[in-house]
Amino acid sequence: MKNITIADVAKLAGVSKSTVSQFLNKRYEYMSELTRERIELAVEELDYRPNIVARSLTQKSTFTVGVIVANILHSFSTHIIRAIENKFYEHGFHIIVCNADDEPEKEKEYIEMLMAKQVDGIIIFPTGGNIDLYKRMKKSGFPLVFMDRTIADLGIETVLLDNDKAAELAVNHFAESGYSKIAIVTTSIIRNISPRIERIQGYKRALVSHQLNVNADYVKTADSDAISSALDELFELVAPPEALLAGNDFVLMEVLKYIKNHNLIIPADVAVIGIDDVPFASFYTPSITTISQPMIEMANLAVKLLMKQMNEKEHGEPEVYRLQPTLIARGSC
Repeated sequence: MKNITIADVAKLAGVSKSTVSQFLNKRYEYMSELTRERIELAVEELDYRPNIVARSLTQKSTFTVGVIVANILHSFSTHIIRAIENKFYEHGFHIIVCNADDEPEKEKEYIEMLMAKQVDGIIIFPTGGNIDLYKRMKKSGFPLVFMDRTIADLGIETVLLDNDKAAELAVNHFAESGYSKIAIVTTSIIRNISPRIERIQGYKRALVSHQLNVNADYVKTADSDAISSALDELFELVAPPEALLAGNDFVLMEVLKYIKNHNLIIPADVAVIGIDDVPFASFYTPSITTISQPMIEMANLAVKLLMKQMNEKEHGEPEVYRLQPTLIARGSC
């Protein structure tokens, strides 16, 4: 079968090769509607498929970026990946999504694989376990943006939630609703995962601002499979909490399962707020008050920052962008 080229398309459409090239790169402003229709018909008739390798060599770009997510099972992760994919698609880029499962070694392998494939840049939800590799990428000038998590002193542009503010909004809502015994439960902080650390810090500061005691027994961190045990410890206290802040969607699901299994009633026995506006929050009974992240805004900003790095030889001073959360009040508090 003959290999169909741009020249074949141009000949059939009666236009120049450069006009076909502009069409393929979606630069339609350089041609009339009639010319565009002729090229579309020629492409369809010849069943033309662009040579991606040749295009990459000519334009020195693979038009592909990598996205390495720490754990794709988080509701936040899946939603923001979709938003990132949508935005890159608008720019004519494809994305390769990799799931590190919160394992630094797996993340390292994916970074090396993506760079071997010569992707134009990478957005990483960092596990925090590959500091030296992040530094080498930064030093080499490789386009790189961190999402959701920040690592101090690396000088890498980062987009994440104002986690301190997220916890503050939750504690404020609890306090204004009359609760004083307020607990927080998050997943493990062994590798100093920044959102979890910052949410605990914000929780403590908000308690102090309301002149409430910071009770160490009310702060629980555990791996996902140990959340139930952590909740046992909380509710077996002499003075169990009246309100509980779930640090992420995983924790919220474990909290709701625990409450159901122990025949507790929300909010009569314990009020609940979850960080991350999970899809079921609005129709759970009672509906769950949540802290929502501006996911589309975060995704668009991360894409913008990475595109800027990919298009500019000189990079400016990197910044950490903390976007604002929103409290969605429902029936659980």
